[in-house]
Amino acid sequence: MSHYSLEQLISHRPPMILLSRFVAADTTSACCEVDIVSSSLLFQPELQGVPAYAGLEYMAQTIACYAGAQALANGADVKIGFLLGSRKYEPSVPVFSYGWTLRVTAEKVVMEESGLSVFACQIFHQDQLLVQANINVFQPDNVSEWLKE
Repeated sequence: MSHYSLEQLISHRPPMILLSRFVAADTTSACCEVDIVSSSLLFQPELQGVPAYAGLEYMAQTIACYAGAQALANGADVKIGFLLGSRKYEPSVPVFSYGWTLRVTAEKVVMEESGLSVFACQIFHQDQLLVQANINVFQPDNVSEWLKE
């Protein structure tokens, strides 16, 4: 499942799509890439890069790509999901530097019928692991009904 565009997989639209490319997904994981360029929404010129805390959203959007790819592969519509939080998001660098290409991976750990899921995520620059964290997400069956509650 590598033939989809980001716009097909996630409900975000530019400039809120922070990923650069969808690379691939299978039944348990997804991989995306992020180019750190000066036109990036979160780029800070004084840092010459993007603060590493943005990696949490890179991970969340990669999870959304996984969910979108699964939905499309099964003939379903792409649905909205919610980032609930993370444990121990501790990047080894304070900034993702200008010119870097990050590889973001998300692997399903737990997926409950209630819509709650946990993914083990990692961000690499070349072969260097920059951060890893478990990300908790929620995807309700009917977003409109859920938001009314």
